[in-house]
Amino acid sequence: MNRSTVAFALILASAAAQLCAAQAAPPKRPMTFEDMMKMKRLGSTTVSPDGKWLAYSATSVDLDKNTKTPELFVQPIPGGEPQKLEDAQPGDDGIQFSPDGKHILFLSSRDKASQQVWLADWDSETGVPANPHRLTSISGGADNALWSPDSKSIVFTSGVYPDCPAITPTDASGDKCNADRDAAQAASKVKAQIFTHLLYRHWNHFTGDKRSHLFLASVSGGAIRDLTPNDPHDAPPFSMEGGGGFAFAPDSKELAFTENLDPEPAISTSASIFTLDLTNAAAKPVKVSTSAGGNLNPAYSPDGKYLAWRSQARAGYESDKFQLVVYDRTAKTIQVPLPKFDNWVNEFAWTPDSKQIYFVAGEKGEAPILIAGLDGFLAPVPDSGEFSDIHALEGRSLIASRMTVASPGEVILLRIPEEHPTKDSRFQEEQETHLNDALLDQLDIAPLESFWFTAATDKTKVQGFLIKPPAFDSARKYPVKFLIHGGPQGAWGDSWSYRWSAELFAANGYVVVMINPRGSTGYGQAFVDGVNGDWGGKPYTDLMEGLDYAEQHYAFIDKTRECALGASYGGYMANWVLGHTTRFKCIVSHDGMFNAESAYGSTEEMWFNEWEFKGKPWDYYGKPDSENPFRKWSPSLSAKNFKTPTLVIHSQLDYRLDVSEGFQLFDTLQRLKVPSKMLYFPDEGHWVLKPQNSQLWWKTVNDWVDQWTKSSEL
Repeated sequence: MNRSTVAFALILASAAAQLCAAQAAPPKRPMTFEDMMKMKRLGSTTVSPDGKWLAYSATSVDLDKNTKTPELFVQPIPGGEPQKLEDAQPGDDGIQFSPDGKHILFLSSRDKASQQVWLADWDSETGVPANPHRLTSISGGADNALWSPDSKSIVFTSGVYPDCPAITPTDASGDKCNADRDAAQAASKVKAQIFTHLLYRHWNHFTGDKRSHLFLASVSGGAIRDLTPNDPHDAPPFSMEGGGGFAFAPDSKELAFTENLDPEPAISTSASIFTLDLTNAAAKPVKVSTSAGGNLNPAYSPDGKYLAWRSQARAGYESDKFQLVVYDRTAKTIQVPLPKFDNWVNEFAWTPDSKQIYFVAGEKGEAPILIAGLDGFLAPVPDSGEFSDIHALEGRSLIASRMTVASPGEVILLRIPEEHPTKDSRFQEEQETHLNDALLDQLDIAPLESFWFTAATDKTKVQGFLIKPPAFDSARKYPVKFLIHGGPQGAWGDSWSYRWSAELFAANGYVVVMINPRGSTGYGQAFVDGVNGDWGGKPYTDLMEGLDYAEQHYAFIDKTRECALGASYGGYMANWVLGHTTRFKCIVSHDGMFNAESAYGSTEEMWFNEWEFKGKPWDYYGKPDSENPFRKWSPSLSAKNFKTPTLVIHSQLDYRLDVSEGFQLFDTLQRLKVPSKMLYFPDEGHWVLKPQNSQLWWKTVNDWVDQWTKSSEL
């Protein structure tokens, strides 16, 4: 056989091998709801103090059992194989390594007890825990546990009755008082409640008489002490971001925490930062923050010189700009390292040398990590997606969670090449976890595409996004799902969602279009403020002009087959759209405001409506509707224009936007004989969280959209 014959034979063999490989790999398919439920959901992460181990929780969904169960995993850094944490049980969560590397803590409800703090010995050489045992046994349960830097104590939160005796290491009568009160309420056949103050219910539950208090537990012996004894306020206050809202000083002698002392928390966002001397049981908290707005997430610098937190300037405005402030503990002065930075500082973490701070900030549909110096230095850690849960490591590296619109959260290791990187610096990245790779490899998931247009009214640049359906064919015409985000101070972008998954909306043959109108975050605070007092104004025209732009620039969009879908503020806007245009074939309104005046009287966080509508309804009595924001921007007053078939979704336990808003909308549609349907959940709040309820939600929504947009498909 000559040389040319051999070469030809090799070419044939290579081609045959490639053909076999192509035939062996099944074609990618559209994602289904069941696929989404099979995905593991990354929870909290933690890194061992020696930087060798990553531990995290991952939640699995059992659709048949209608359950979500977190499990604990541990793996070497970098690039190790994950293993379920030995001795951990389903439902364990909140894992943390002790700073001395000798123990781990986790939260568990094992033994059919309420959730408590558990400890186990930790061997960093083998990565195997041992001797798990319960540390706390407090009747109200334990949450948000945090190690002290000296590994001798743990702070956690628990609900107590403030008028019960304070729980101390030498007096447990307070805990018996709490337990007896709980037992008496559970046994009573009378379930009535008497209210004497506002915020008697919140999000999805009635607040009752209990309040969240901070407790200090000794690791040796488990004795606990109430750090906010007999306090009638929640410490820390409720936060949508979760977490404890408190931090230890590096010497373990002081605790910083957040608390809102306003006598009417329903009308106040003015949370303050306090410090507490832990060496003196008689010490009182000392306020160190000065701004009138919210002050959250305190964190000490590792050298102990500074205390940083996220601060808002304006009282009563939950969506004011979150800026980073740094408190000098010796000089007792506050500085703003980045006064000209105009986006929100979300979570942050000090570098080990205390010279810089890593932080996450939303920006133009992304949520990147940035680096700030106390001298005002600012640099990005460039990458796509939305980052969270950041942990600074030695040697200019960090661990963080990242998600994109095409993939759920995974843990990433980032190495930063120099102390003062620039936008052109090259960063090393390694994905540490691979929770859903095998499943995602089977799915046809399209990337997020961005576009920009100019608002006609004031020439403001506005961003939109588009996702194409699986097996996309540019020669075809596709129906559109037009998604409207909530907030209104929120944003669409390169992030994953299990509740409003843009990819799943696209999966059954739709182009998904999303616009970030006025009020959206990530475009500067003036853009965020653009929705205040103007709910149906520029935000509405931004949305309509953004859809106009998409129709004009993407030939595959069939503008005769479009459906608008929104939840929360997006539900309000869906209702506003219903009364102001007939361009859509259908509408889906989830938990939306229908009547602004009735919504004011039935919501719980009243500061929100008072800020967004510039006062209280009675402030405008006697004035024309054009001067009354509660009527000017109320979808109910445009009911005579309702023509579009509408699916209404609302839940009984939604106390942000009471279920009566959904009933009013549905009743109005029925009386007007507009084609309509209502999906009502008696056991959900502002979000639909139970797996089988979620399954029904997706089926009902997709069937409704198909009914009105695909019935006319050519």
